[in-house]
Amino acid sequence: MKKNGILNSEIASVMAKMGHTDYIVIADCGLPIPDGIKRIDLALTIGKPSFSDVLRIVLNDFIAEKATLAMEIKQHNSEILKEIEELMPLEMLEFVSHEEFKNVTKAAKAVIRTGEATPYANIILHSGVIF
Repeated sequence: MKKNGILNSEIASVMAKMGHTDYIVIADCGLPIPDGIKRIDLALTIGKPSFSDVLRIVLNDFIAEKATLAMEIKQHNSEILKEIEELMPLEMLEFVSHEEFKNVTKAAKAVIRTGEATPYANIILHSGVIF
């Protein structure tokens, strides 16, 4: 049994296989997940686990060089955006339209689905390197 880090075997496996610039998505419970993309479904009930809790835990075990968000989060979910900005430097964040965001998810290594039920609570984490 693992002693530290993420215990979820699917998340740990995906992260261990990632290389520089590969990416994973952490999503609210409503984001459409493209066919063929690994779905890691953590959603238990509305709000559980929260997007912020999952993001915080993943970032403790993952080197992100940048993150992509839907620009609509600025207007429709400033609370989640503020939480993201507390975890990641602003210069690491890039914004695209929600339609473009959904298009980019088609090449993700996995989508981690949370129980979050607030608008645009989704993030693409682009892998950095540890050296």
